[in-house]
Amino acid sequence: MNKTELIEKIAAGAELSKVDAKKALDATVAAIKDALIAGDKISLVGFGTFSISERPAREGINPATKEKITIAAKKIAKFKAGAELADALN
Repeated sequence: MNKTELIEKIAAGAELSKVDAKKALDATVAAIKDALIAGDKISLVGFGTFSISERPAREGINPATKEKITIAAKKIAKFKAGAELADALN
């Protein structure tokens, strides 16, 4: 499912216009992004939790040259499905 299809589903499910559904989706994504940038955790009961995890620096190998390289530390976004979502998938 792509963004356009998701907007159509939201519009149909909430009885909104596609324009309003797009605004709602964009605002939701922006709010989640802003919270993660601020270091917050977002918990949506029954759906899941978005959080930030730090990946430490590590050594890797350049596959083209077989030379050892250092991969820099970085922050990554994580999502953990809630129990209700996990149960619905199984």
